Amino acid sequence: MITKIALILSIILQFIAAFTAIRLTKVTKYNVSWVLISIGFVLVTLQWLVELVPFFYERITMDIAVLEKWIGFVISLFFTVGVFLISRIFKFLKKLDESRRESEKRVLQAIIQTEEHERKRFAKDLHDDLGPLLSTVKMSVSTLAEMEVDENRKLIIQNVDMVINEAIKSIKDIANNLSPHILNNFGLASAIKNFTNKISSSGSINLHFEYNIFDKRFLEDVEVILYRVSCELINNTIKHANAHNIEMHLNQQGDTLLLSYSDDGIGFDVNQVIHGHVKGMGYSNIMSRVRSIKGTIDIDSGNDIGTKVLVSVPV
Repeated sequence: MITKIALILSIILQFIAAFTAIRLTKVTKYNVSWVLISIGFVLVTLQWLVELVPFFYERITMDIAVLEKWIGFVISLFFTVGVFLISRIFKFLKKLDESRRESEKRVLQAIIQTEEHERKRFAKDLHDDLGPLLSTVKMSVSTLAEMEVDENRKLIIQNVDMVINEAIKSIKDIANNLSPHILNNFGLASAIKNFTNKISSSGSINLHFEYNIFDKRFLEDVEVILYRVSCELINNTIKHANAHNIEMHLNQQGDTLLLSYSDDGIGFDVNQVIHGHVKGMGYSNIMSRVRSIKGTIDIDSGNDIGTKVLVSVPV
């Protein structure tokens, strides 16, 4: 009796499985492999029904056994062919996923290229339009300074001249930060060296930079992104880390370009930053940029070790 009940429950469960498989054939757009598998499920249900027959008709046990063997053979055939064919679905899904990733990379690269183009345009406008205007104003103020005026007016003119000089210098710095001419003309190592020299000269932090690529040039995307990443890492340390020292190394090892960065600051929780719980540190942007050039980035940080970052990019 218990065996009969278990067999009936098995048939019910198998019927549900077969019914579900048949419904999914529409979702799979009637793919041949899934149709065969669905038929296999239906045949399994039929096999269970056949196995239930001897409980009611004991005299035909031998005929039922032969029938079960043939149904089992057909089930095996359908499942084998179906599984063999379904592998093509997985290959298609894998190809589709790879295509999606490539599309995402192309979109990200287009965004980065557009951003760099706008940076260059804005820098050019500052340099070519606003710069000459300030220079003209400076010439006029210098002419006023040479005229016979009382001391109070002369002091005002000198202050105006000083402010104009600071404005011209600020415009040059902003334009250079937006689109560094050294990066365009002399390459990645020279651009990073120039930036680190400016930081070191300010006296805010001790920054040491070493490299072995010298004047070697790479793809524009690689140079621009590694330069932006380097600047972002340094800015993060200055703003958030309370560090005293920064070590940077840019080396080429075979076909790989390695950017190694470390500071002796207070560190941070890497998991919170990577998952976006800590705002304003820019690491998600850094990681996206690195991935867009098929690079990898490893970040390690904590109270005892400061922050260590290793960026690896194939060249």
